[in-house]
Parts: sequence; C-alpha cells; structure tokens
Amino acid sequence: MSKQRYNRIKIVLAEKEKSAKWLAEQLDKDKSTVSRWCTNDMQPSIETFYEIAEVLDIEVRELFVESKG
Repeated sequence: MSKQRYNRIKIVLAEKEKSAKWLAEQLDKDKSTVSRWCTNDMQPSIETFYEIAEVLDIEVRELFVESKG
C-alpha cells in the first residue's frame, strides 16, 4: 500500500527549482523537518503552510493534493 500524499511541497519546490534545504533556510527550520514535510512523513502547521506559500510566491492551495479528481 502506498503512503498517502497530503501536500505537494516537494513538487512545488521542483517546479520552482528550489531545494528543501533552501526552504528550510527561508523559514528558519531544521532541514530534516522540511525533508519530512516533502516526503509527507509529517505535515507543517496551517500557519507554516501560509509561510511556505508566501516564500514560494504561490497560492496556499497549490501546496495541497486535491481531495477529489
């Protein structure tokens, strides 16, 4: 059984040609924490999702996997 994907952080970072390490530096977070977000092992808080969207200059909804479709 494959792991459930909730966020698209890793995909958006790739689209923006940015690394998880870069995002960790922008948010002043540990790079292992950001790595766990990227693999969906852990999810950031709602507030952090908004910070990520701001840093990446995107709408926050772009960080989530669609629930239908």
